[in-house]
Amino acid sequence: MKIESIRLKNFKAFKNTLMSDIPKLCVIVGANGTGKSTFFDVFDFLKDAYKDNISQALNKRGGFGEVKSRNSDGPIEIEMKLSDSSFKQPITYFIAIEEEKGTPIIKREKLGQVLDFYKGKGFVMTNELEAQMEREEQTLARQDILAIKGLAQFQKFPIIMKLGSLIENWHIFDFHINNAKQIQEHGLAEHLSREGENLSLVTHRLYERYPTIFNEILEKLKQRVPGIHSVFAKVTEEGRVLLKFKDSHFKDPFLARHISDGTLKMFAYLVLLYDTLKHPLLCLEEPENQLYPKLLWELAEEFRIYANRGGQVFISTHSPDFLNALELEEVFWLIKNEGYTTIKRAKDDEQVAAFMAEGDQMGYLWKQGFFNGVDPQ
Repeated sequence: MKIESIRLKNFKAFKNTLMSDIPKLCVIVGANGTGKSTFFDVFDFLKDAYKDNISQALNKRGGFGEVKSRNSDGPIEIEMKLSDSSFKQPITYFIAIEEEKGTPIIKREKLGQVLDFYKGKGFVMTNELEAQMEREEQTLARQDILAIKGLAQFQKFPIIMKLGSLIENWHIFDFHINNAKQIQEHGLAEHLSREGENLSLVTHRLYERYPTIFNEILEKLKQRVPGIHSVFAKVTEEGRVLLKFKDSHFKDPFLARHISDGTLKMFAYLVLLYDTLKHPLLCLEEPENQLYPKLLWELAEEFRIYANRGGQVFISTHSPDFLNALELEEVFWLIKNEGYTTIKRAKDDEQVAAFMAEGDQMGYLWKQGFFNGVDPQ
């Protein structure tokens, strides 16, 4: 299931914004404070709301008043157009959130013609992918619970199940190098966490259970980091897991805390991208930090490969070198005007498109000021 477009209304800096024709690899450029992190938080917000409820998702962000755009009228609205190989045409998921007597509620929730709820009451169509559909009336226990949350558990709602699985497996990866360098207590970690503090545990799992995948990761790391011979996670007698890197020029391996930040970060990205779990949506902010500029071309290609395998990727960047590795249709930029943010697609800019057609590179065009409106005024 792929996100084709997103419309945001009254969500923080996005008072009324549309991003359309979204590619599998989508890279966002913008000055500090324009809303790159906020855009990613839309996915995190929906994931929190799906896991718990709207009230908790809002409270995590300071409450309804902090999430709703300043000086705006109407509810918070999020609308996504989704496509899937099993759909005849894209389907739209819409949610509107407002406060009623100081309590946040879901005013409206719709999923195409499949589901429509208003303040906790509505209908859902069963067996929606089949010819014989039936309408079921439903009433939710609370008005701050997503209707799709409970319904996604039942096979008679296949489209809702797919949407629920999509949201559950969205992953915002905000890698913290210092956390990843810490020694972990022995335990089970299937996949990398948000901040990557369980990197040694995931490495140990891949090494033990998936040697083919682990060797592929190691070979790619060797190509990108001079001297790296091997990587392994060792369990000590005290039950701690140590992540170690072996340099071909030295006899003894180094603990993770003694290697360069760039080496550790590149290894973490490769583990993320080649792990057994393929996230349907992956968000990363400024992956270029701590990495040698020439590596960014290869990293961009790794993200593109991941996206083409079926996992949509959203990235924010401040790096011209990373942008130089991108195609015209993969880049968007944010423009903040009078306190609110809009999104512009690079391929819609005639001048940028013309320069790219002549062989220019995206990062150079950005540095030369051709991203109209992107720089703070």
